[in-house]
Formats: sequence, C-alpha cells, structure tokens
Amino acid sequence: MPEPLKVLAPFDGHLISEIEWDDAQKLERILSAASRLAENPDHAIPVPQRIEILERAATLVEDQAEKFARQAAEEGGKPLIDSRVELDRAVQGIREAARSISQLTGREIPMNVTASSMHRLAYTRREPIGVVAAVSAFNHPFNLIVHQVIPAVAVGCPVIVKPALTTPLSCFNLVNGLYEAGLPREWCQVLVCDNSVSEKLVTDSRVAFFSFIGSAKVGWHLRSKLAPGTRCTLEHGGAAPVIMDEDADVKDALPLLAKGGFYHAGQVCVSVQRVFAHESIVDAVAGGLTDLAQKLVVGDPTDAATEVGPLILEREVDRVAEWVEEARSAGAKVLTGGTKIGNTCYAPTVLLNPPDQVKVSREEIFGPVVCVYAFKDRMDAIERANQIPYSFQAAVFTRNIDTALDTAKRLHAAAVMVNDHTAFRVDWMPFAGRNTSGLGVGGILPTMLEMTEEKMIVLRSPGI
Repeated sequence: MPEPLKVLAPFDGHLISEIEWDDAQKLERILSAASRLAENPDHAIPVPQRIEILERAATLVEDQAEKFARQAAEEGGKPLIDSRVELDRAVQGIREAARSISQLTGREIPMNVTASSMHRLAYTRREPIGVVAAVSAFNHPFNLIVHQVIPAVAVGCPVIVKPALTTPLSCFNLVNGLYEAGLPREWCQVLVCDNSVSEKLVTDSRVAFFSFIGSAKVGWHLRSKLAPGTRCTLEHGGAAPVIMDEDADVKDALPLLAKGGFYHAGQVCVSVQRVFAHESIVDAVAGGLTDLAQKLVVGDPTDAATEVGPLILEREVDRVAEWVEEARSAGAKVLTGGTKIGNTCYAPTVLLNPPDQVKVSREEIFGPVVCVYAFKDRMDAIERANQIPYSFQAAVFTRNIDTALDTAKRLHAAAVMVNDHTAFRVDWMPFAGRNTSGLGVGGILPTMLEMTEEKMIVLRSPGI
C-alpha cells in the first residue's frame, strides 16, 4: 500500500492530516454506483427533497463556518479574514442553488404556423445531463467545491469530485455536510487519487459532464481525452488587465487595485496583474500601490491580523522570484517587494514598466505581484492588454461613460468591471474565461444550466 497522502500547511509545513489514496478499483465502484443512478429516472431525488437537503446543508455550513474557515486557511494558505468571507459566500451559494432550481424552465416551441405543424403543441423541459466528474483547485478550497458539486446536486446529477491534493479537507467538510443534510452518499462521492486515476475518471464514457478548475495545460489536455459526447466546462487562469485613463479617480481606485492584486497572495484566476495607467497619473498609481503593498501584513494565514499568506507550495515561491528577477534584469523597476519572506511567502511586489516580452507581462503570475505600465494613448494600452492569449475579467477606471463603454467593447474579456477591480464576483453572476482561459460558463445558475439538457416534447392531437 502506498503511503497516505499527507496534507501539509503551506505556511510552515506542519502535518494537518493523512488521507488514504483511492485506487482504480475504488473508482470503478464509485462510477458504477453513480451511473446506475443517472441511467434510471426512477432513482431521482424529488425536487422538494433536493431543496430541503440544500437548505439544511447551508444551515449546517453556516453553523460551522468559523471552524471550516480556519480549516481552509490552514490547508490552503488564504488568510483567515478572507477565508471567513469565502465561507459566507459558500453559504450564499448553496442557498442560491436551492432558489435557482425553480429557474430551470423550458419554453414553448411555436407550432400551428404552417400546414405541416398544425394540431401540434411543442415544449421543452430541462433534464439532468448525467454523471458529473468535478476536478477542483486549491485556491478557494471550500467555495470552488460548492460551485462544482452543489449545482450537480441541485439539478439531480450524481457527482464525483476530486479535490486538489493540497486542500482536500475543505471538500470533505462540504460533502459530509451534504450527507448530514440527508443526501444519500452515492449521489456525491469524493475521490482522492493520483493523476492516472483522475484521468480514468474524466475520460470514462459513463461521465456525461466534466467540470474542471485549474491550469490551462491540464484542462485542455483532459478535454482532448474526453469520451465522445461528454460535455465540459473549463475554468483556467488569466493575466487580468486594468486600463486607467487620465481622468481616473486614483484615490478611489488604489485600495481596490491593491485588494484585487494581493488578495490570497495573488493566487486568484482574475487577480489584478497588469495595470496600464496614463502617463499623467502613472506615478500616483505606482506610488500609491507601493505604499499600500508595504503596509500589508504577511504571515501565518490562521492569524486574524494576516492580510497576505503563503503561496501554496515552496516551488511556487521560487518560480515567482525567478519571474520577478527576469523582469528586473530586463529593465523593470522594482518599487517594493521582490524578495522571498522565508521559504513559503513572497513580499507583495509592485513592478514599474516591465517589458512586454517577459513572463510577468505575458503569463499568469499567480503570486503577489502587480505590474504597472505607463501609456500615452488608450488604444495602444488596450492593444497591449489584448496581446496575450488569456481572456477572463478586465477593468477600466474612468469618469467618462463613453470612455468606459468604448474600452469595455475593445478589451478581450468575458467581463469588464468599470471603476472596480478585476476580481469582483458574486456567485449568481456568470463567470467564464475565453480563449485559453476556459470554456463554458460558471456561476451557480449558469452551471446548473450547463449540467442539464433541454428535451423537446411534441404532442399531436386534433384538439390542438
């Protein structure tokens, strides 16, 4: 038997828990059980019962929110102040799914408008797509599981979830809450496995829907191996741009940019990464961000005073340091930070005018680094913002509505925030990456729609 999976705290490496690995035989048992449920509509949990389960689960999570937030902070490294917000969102998300079930409506298809369509009534209804396989990420260890598992439960799909191996405990906390709320275990099962077993899950022909949150390299690779007919959503990363026009309210923008850039040490797919500021305000923007970054408290994520915690793995600290050094060597000015703090943290860093060719300008940093670039012409800034393959969320700061709307039209993004940071999100809004950044649409109700299929029923009767 292999050694159990050791769940270690990213801040100081202490052992939190050990978990036994699941193998291919366990996967087959789980998949067979889920497939049997999906194939027979007589096994479906009635909608009123699903709503009751979700409402009870939300209350159970709410009652244990502080405990679960501390667990998430310990295993994932997100500061406790932010993990508490994550748990609040998780509770809201579960309740949103319960409310959204009533929005899974069909539509009437026009008939009796031609001779061939006479005496017919046609309508659609939404049905669960089948077995859902969900592969999740570490950076929001509780709420990401909510967004992948809860919609499946809500629409009546059996779901198998593989959490990130660095943060599996939050997944178990949610799933055990569902069991306690009355969900039969075979409807939601957790798989702790290596990549080979995970790939067997994802590529099995019995899986009808694949939900993935993680790196583009892994996501697109797995998508290429899906069985014919398997649908999917992929949520990858980005390198979010911000355009700050010359009339931007810098004082208002700075705390938003700092929060959006340094929240969870920048380990967020829509973190503020590339700030293009008009040359007339670039010094104020860069200097203001520098002042705010220097005041941030970096340290133990379970300490309520900590604002920036560790990166998830030590090798990620090394990678961020290498990227910053590459930018510095190429001519970027390091206004603050640019140094490791111990082996697991990296100082909040502001870079001024790194070249467009270096990694911090072209790739997702996924670390506490914000780049500021001066521009003369807004169109040039937008062109630079659009020159990379990532397209997720973006932002523009301006007091001019025409400038805001024109910039929003031109930016390559699925969502553009006006006078707000790129990481803004509420759980009922659509959330999606374009191009390399992803496929399909996330969010509670949008995911529920993705996990259902529309079936049309046509009635023919002389009485119609």
